[in-house]
Amino acid sequence: MSRRPSPICRRRVIRWSNGRRRGCAPKPDAVPTLYIVPTPIGNLEDITLRALRVLRECALIAAEDTRTTRVLLQHYQISTPATSYHEHNKLTKLDAIFAALESGDVALVSDAGTPGISDPGYELIQEAIRRGVRIEALPGATALIPALVASGLPTDSFVYAGFLPRKPRALRDFLAALAQETRTIVCYESPNRLLETLEALEAVFGARPLCVAREISKLHEEFFRGDISAARAHYRANPPRGEIVLLIGGYTPPPAAAWDEIAVRKALYARLDAGEPLSSAAKALAQVCGWPRRAVYELGAGRDHPPEK
Repeated sequence: MSRRPSPICRRRVIRWSNGRRRGCAPKPDAVPTLYIVPTPIGNLEDITLRALRVLRECALIAAEDTRTTRVLLQHYQISTPATSYHEHNKLTKLDAIFAALESGDVALVSDAGTPGISDPGYELIQEAIRRGVRIEALPGATALIPALVASGLPTDSFVYAGFLPRKPRALRDFLAALAQETRTIVCYESPNRLLETLEALEAVFGARPLCVAREISKLHEEFFRGDISAARAHYRANPPRGEIVLLIGGYTPPPAAAWDEIAVRKALYARLDAGEPLSSAAKALAQVCGWPRRAVYELGAGRDHPPEK
């Protein structure tokens, strides 16, 4: 009995999502990279395997607060050296960070969440782009997305407004500029200022649906869903603590005043006289006249007009 020939074995190269090939060492001429690495916002388990690998393998970690970052590094037994990079030393630390990038990778981290969102990390990223440094941003933890998707407010389009101004006049002006915004508004606020902010929101926005997301991913995570007035009453009785994401429903324009019957008939008959089918004429008019499509259709159904094709 003849044996079937063995299939030719070929070595397959599998490309993984981290850009490396299985069984292959990194290229010796790999370009040093500035990695933007998200860190947990409360639960130390909320970090990706890829982020941990980058933190272990990079030459230096640029941290908003090295004391906070050290807790994370010690938890995962990572010994990479870290240097501080924050609002008060960002100018003096640039040279040291870019010197490290000449010979190795640097990971940029914030105290919690994704660097560059409402922190000085974006300025380091801008300078890296200007100098032609390779940048790689890792996906990961952020407070605003979990808060948004759990809020119950529309998520198809939204506006991130960052941290709200502290001074009352600046806050009112800031909110006034957003008063006609139709998308869901997402911002960060301090628990110490939440009641003042809710008061300003009610004065500028009026009655709006709202969600206050507190302590996302932490032990005392909480969501308040209601309107602005109810939120004010709730937090007067229950002073808030911890990190807060504030989400406000977008502006809904008031419905236009409905046309009277004479105006509807005049517009409908003009369309019919021009040869438009009754069904399409009724549908088009219903979108602008404030009448239900069926009611517009019935106005035309009793009039003599050529049958629809």
